Amino acid sequence: MSDNDKVTTKRKAAAVIIALGSDHASNIYKCLRDDEIEQLTIEIATIKDLSPDAMDEIMEEFYNLCLAQKFFSEGGIDYAKEILNKAFGLQNANSLIEKVTKTLKTRAFDFLKKMEPKYLLSFIQNEHPQTIALILSYLKSEQASGIIADLPRETQIEVAERIATMDRTSPDVIREVEKTLEKKFSSTMSVGLAEIGGVKHIAGILNEVDRGTEKYILEELSKKEPNLAEEIRKRMFIFEDIVTLDEMAIQRFLREVDTKDLLIALKGSNKEVSDVFYGNMSARMAEMMKDEAQYMGTVRLAEVEEAQQKLVGIVRKLEETGEIHISRGRKDEIIV
Repeated sequence: MSDNDKVTTKRKAAAVIIALGSDHASNIYKCLRDDEIEQLTIEIATIKDLSPDAMDEIMEEFYNLCLAQKFFSEGGIDYAKEILNKAFGLQNANSLIEKVTKTLKTRAFDFLKKMEPKYLLSFIQNEHPQTIALILSYLKSEQASGIIADLPRETQIEVAERIATMDRTSPDVIREVEKTLEKKFSSTMSVGLAEIGGVKHIAGILNEVDRGTEKYILEELSKKEPNLAEEIRKRMFIFEDIVTLDEMAIQRFLREVDTKDLLIALKGSNKEVSDVFYGNMSARMAEMMKDEAQYMGTVRLAEVEEAQQKLVGIVRKLEETGEIHISRGRKDEIIV
């Protein structure tokens, strides 16, 4: 493990500020909140053990993130993925896109993210469903799930549908909504054009709510938008989530899997995911899989995603037949 692997995100930010110099640092400080300035200053003041190699790695990571954000802003997420994939490979490209997307999404409505869901609900429950959908799209899934579960039934469907079909929202709209909320929360901030909401986000929210709410929303949405409801269902359990299953479930899943599909699916995943699968195979099978992976050539992103979706389908069928259990959020209790 390199020094950079052990460095926290805050320390990396401090290292970048130091490398940029005092003039640039002073301009960056003007854009930060008081608590961010305090945390960053503490990190800068206490840095003393970063090696030159670690600094080089941090600056390279920073530069690559800047490139990713530039491509994202110029042509959207698909364009950014295509360019970054050619430059850095599929795995690194996915990692960069994930980091940039998280960065863009965390800027707006940041002042809401420390609030309790029930307290926040009291302020937004009378807003238009589109406004509620916009706000929930910027919150973490566990926070948004607590809000959507307590909305009136008819509002739940409207909000879920609007989140699922949301794509991009202009900065002007974001600022207008934030300006309205400023009277209630005494806080405002601006945001760049960012991809928000969408099927993936509402799937994340529904993964966190109780099964009763999840079932109701999907059933009602199926009556209005069957194709959209099915797309949400597909996204509610992604390939990387398979590693969160217990060992017996993973081993049961592996008995149903075509090894070729698994090898292709793993091309788009990190080492941690691969290790979980290999760790639940026999030593001989794991060795054979690793050997085949070494000789496998380049694979198109569409093929990787297709293979991953096929394997997710196997997990869903095993859950439907009761052979495995998928934990869904904080309210999904198992009674022994």
